[in-house]
Amino acid sequence: MPIKTQSDLPAKEILENENIFVMDETRAVHQDIRPLQVLILNNMPIKQDTELQLLRALSNTPLQVDVTFMNVKSHISMNTSASHLNKFYTTLEEVRDRRFDGMIVTGAPVEDITFEQVDYWQEMCEILDWAEGHVTSTLHICWAAQAGFYHYYGINKRQLPQKLSGVYEHRVSNRKIPLVRGFDDIFLAPHSRHTETPAESIHACGELTVLAESQEAGVYLAIAQAGKKIFVTGHPEYDRYTLNNEYHRDMDRGLAVNIPQNYYPQDDPEARPLLQWRSHSNNLYTNWLNYYVYQMTPYEL
Repeated sequence: MPIKTQSDLPAKEILENENIFVMDETRAVHQDIRPLQVLILNNMPIKQDTELQLLRALSNTPLQVDVTFMNVKSHISMNTSASHLNKFYTTLEEVRDRRFDGMIVTGAPVEDITFEQVDYWQEMCEILDWAEGHVTSTLHICWAAQAGFYHYYGINKRQLPQKLSGVYEHRVSNRKIPLVRGFDDIFLAPHSRHTETPAESIHACGELTVLAESQEAGVYLAIAQAGKKIFVTGHPEYDRYTLNNEYHRDMDRGLAVNIPQNYYPQDDPEARPLLQWRSHSNNLYTNWLNYYVYQMTPYEL
């Protein structure tokens, strides 16, 4: 699938070296097909890493995707340069009158505080409400999934006794829904969080359908409004070393964290981590783009 980005986005060169088809604006205007317009609200601190991970994840179908990156204006990023944000990112005010085929809302390292304590919570709620009338399907990842459960359905998160970090088994629980088409009965996916949305509360909500969950990590995948809202509590977009980098970062800070489960061979944090979730991740994003974005969106946005 061709991904359309600005020609000088740093991730473009890396993706091209991985043989991923990335078009710049000049080539894209000569395509006869209308590209899918996908908005990515990137709340992660090191935005370039998340850009690369998500562009990789969106690169596995024949569909052309035109990606727009957005950030919140009520929070000052300390880990991404202002020049990068000014050049490659937009805000809600700048896209308020536009419509998008799909939107991805990323996680954020703010789960140890209440939603209302997050300095951009009001803006986050405004964006989620805006998306209901301007986006065909929205994919909420990790903290964004928790935020969506809370904002839309009043289901609050709860603190875990220790950080959930590692790669966990999940079982598909509803095969009739196309989002899990092609999934194995049991598949692996990474998690990295200090809180969870209680599984019993998600199951009790009549507006939500659970598609996959884990005995250890809880509900992983849920859907609402025939795919207009999709919630993923883990991090299928993570690359091989993301959990590794988080673990060593926490250790360097002197935090009491456990070795990520089912991640390093023989639980050796100096060993090369095993990449065990890439095929599932590709399948998830491909199914989302195909069944809930491409097939559902109107030709004229």
